Amino acid sequence: MAPPPGALPTGFTAQSAPPFPDADLMYIVDLLPEGERTRYLEIREFLQSRVRAASIEYWNREEFPFGLLAEMGKYGLGGLQTDGTSKLFKGLMYVEVARADVSLSALVGIHNELIVGMIDELGSEQQKREWLPGLTAFTQLGAFALTEPEHGSDIAGGLETSARLDNGEWIINGAKRWIGAGTIADFALVWARDVADQQIKGFIVETDRPGYTATKIANKIGLRIMQNADIVLDNVRVPESNMLPGATDFSKANDLLRDSRAWVGWQGAGIQLAAFDVARSYSLERKQFGKELARFQLIQQQLAEILGNASASLALMAQLARIQQDGKLEMVQAAMAKSTTTRLARASVAMGRSLMGGNGISSDYEMGKLFGDAEILYTYEGSYEINSLIVARAVTGKSAFV
Repeated sequence: MAPPPGALPTGFTAQSAPPFPDADLMYIVDLLPEGERTRYLEIREFLQSRVRAASIEYWNREEFPFGLLAEMGKYGLGGLQTDGTSKLFKGLMYVEVARADVSLSALVGIHNELIVGMIDELGSEQQKREWLPGLTAFTQLGAFALTEPEHGSDIAGGLETSARLDNGEWIINGAKRWIGAGTIADFALVWARDVADQQIKGFIVETDRPGYTATKIANKIGLRIMQNADIVLDNVRVPESNMLPGATDFSKANDLLRDSRAWVGWQGAGIQLAAFDVARSYSLERKQFGKELARFQLIQQQLAEILGNASASLALMAQLARIQQDGKLEMVQAAMAKSTTTRLARASVAMGRSLMGGNGISSDYEMGKLFGDAEILYTYEGSYEINSLIVARAVTGKSAFV
């Protein structure tokens, strides 16, 4: 008999068989300074004990857990971008949020890398005073509105949303698609092309302004907690002061967009640790032919491969964090990290789903949830294919783009 909605199946608890040693066979966490390591362990415990199981029913219903967000804010997850911690600590926090729930890790990453980061680095002093306190406390949310219905991979050259300055106000027209938190955010950071100079610029657009409408995109196969939206901007007027002064052309945002691409690499590692956790616990508790699944050679091989993929991803991302800390990160490294860890994630969750047989397709057993989420990681923040071409362009000097 299937378990009741929201309940893990009888005899199956994701925490009953914790991995050894915490699935971190390469001791990546030991690279953190003592203070950061202590904080990391505290937050990891909260995420595993509070968020992981609770997220399943929100995921099933495509509903946003505002209560969980408030609790995450108390642990400082809304201010990772500005709290002065190391790049490795921030990356490992992205790992652990993804290990608990990938949708919430998407929110935490976009929030820090693209919303807090953009306002902190490109915003005016007034904009920082107005928005950063609430954002870093997770009492306010922003949406990063770049992708459009007809422009995804080619957005830098094809962006159609327009902005026109008229008597001290910007008038913005256009449409955006796949915008995370678009239906629940306090403002959208909208990228639009200035009709006067044809430069792409960034604007803070409060979501209660006339002409702003956001419609939830439903029936997704993954990241179902994240409230992605179609946004229409119909003659939306914002004060001239709502333009980010540091975002007067699209190149100004490139460093932060590069860093956000690297962030998805951490998600790719985190979802694999989650897949290993679930698969390992299930294999130790589920019995077939009179013995635990963990005693079968094929099951052991799959567990070892999932953990190997996760460990390789973590090691790659730890090196990327060192490069980033030294100020040496380029788009080629970010693209390679994102494409590699999400490719491995796709393979790892597929093995986890196979290992669990029919139960692997149900979100009640968690692996089905991870299986759907991995597909989204493979595609967003630059698809696997586009990121692969970025890497190949860097190493050959030949561009496959038009």
